[in-house]
Amino acid sequence: MSFPTNFTWGAASSAYQIEGAWNQDGRGPSIWDTYCHATPTQGGPGFNPIKPNVYQGHTGDVACDHYHKYKEDVAIMKSIGLQAYRFSIAWTRVMPDGVGTVNAKGLDFYDRLVNELLASGITPYATLFHWDYPEALFRRGGWLNRESVKWFADYTEAVADRLGDRVKNWMTLNEPQVFLQFGHADAHNAPGLRLGTRELLVACHHALMSHGSAVQVLRARCKGPQSIGYAPVCVTKYPATDAPEDQKAAISAMGSVSERNIWNNTWYADAIVKGHYPEDGIKLFGADAPSPQPGDMELISQKIDFIGVNIYEGTPVRMNATGKPEAVERAPTHPTTAFRWPVEPKSLQWGPRFTSERYKLPVYITENGMSGIDWVSLDGKVHDPQRIDFTRRYLLELRNAIRAGADIRGYFHWSILDNFEWSQGYKERFGLVHVDYTTQKRTPKDSAYWYAKVIASNGGHLDQDPFGG
Repeated sequence: MSFPTNFTWGAASSAYQIEGAWNQDGRGPSIWDTYCHATPTQGGPGFNPIKPNVYQGHTGDVACDHYHKYKEDVAIMKSIGLQAYRFSIAWTRVMPDGVGTVNAKGLDFYDRLVNELLASGITPYATLFHWDYPEALFRRGGWLNRESVKWFADYTEAVADRLGDRVKNWMTLNEPQVFLQFGHADAHNAPGLRLGTRELLVACHHALMSHGSAVQVLRARCKGPQSIGYAPVCVTKYPATDAPEDQKAAISAMGSVSERNIWNNTWYADAIVKGHYPEDGIKLFGADAPSPQPGDMELISQKIDFIGVNIYEGTPVRMNATGKPEAVERAPTHPTTAFRWPVEPKSLQWGPRFTSERYKLPVYITENGMSGIDWVSLDGKVHDPQRIDFTRRYLLELRNAIRAGADIRGYFHWSILDNFEWSQGYKERFGLVHVDYTTQKRTPKDSAYWYAKVIASNGGHLDQDPFGG
């Protein structure tokens, strides 16, 4: 069985992870520039003088040099047969200080990229914010400042006015759980903060309001019909067995706020789709829960057209003797990726199913992929059978979700290129295309050629053993 007619097959990236050119053509510094460049002398939020913020002191200064090599990269996308490409726009490339002066040269780059994609028959899907918050605005309070809602709207205006005649598919925020929890609570990512729960929820509230303000701007200023959504992490639980009670446990766990952190689904999606924070979360957070001002929730819950879900792994759960979901411990031999993330194909069935059923909106898989130990072999090729097997397993489970009735519209593989993997630097390789960071040579991996066959067959190729067994 192939996938539905008009199913979209794509791949994804983000600005800071691939563009490089960090201080060229008027681009201003983001919190990731500051975080990567911090030294024991300079310090910086959350800086550890014994260990750099980023693995071996890597930075995104050059990354994949996509800023200069975008034509080559789009040509590779075309050769794979990508129907769509999800990329993010660097806020500080458009507005170096985050507000005020608009940098024409920065917008020119995205203008050229969009035109190149369209000329190659590839539909652009643009993400407005993929973690690279302007340093100048961070110093004014960042997401903790309620003015961030207006700042984000002004930035969105500049982007919409320039690209909104050709870009029809938009995402506002990428993975608010990650940039808030890891960057503002756990100090694992930029800006390296350790906020308390109350402050963290204030930052979250302002980020969600900013999402709503961006939706308003895109609707008002783009030309023609627009498809607008956002791309959270889908914190996925899947049933440990096929028993109905375990399926119920998985759905219950995904729909709950059960810990005093923001690593969940409903605090974000309920607010955006249903117009209120979930009651169990409000009760759990107690006095730390935000106190929305009149109009806040109406702004947050602007109508969206789809939900993106970023899914790499999941947790098996079962119903315990007291009728509550509980995690099932994995076997010590459970397979993991190079990043040591567990391989959990069923997450790509149950995460999208939960999202589709709860929110009654179309769903896109906006990120899914794995880090592998990839290198160029003596034959000049990159053989990555694990990525092929991983992706095939996950896509077969995604097909099961569609068969179960979930409205899944597309799949974006993460990522198109090996790239800067945040605090892990260049240690982790997620790409369909290998990048030699010294020479910037691109080498499509075996998985890229395999994925091309999946796309050409609209998923039918998944039924063929890729290894000839």
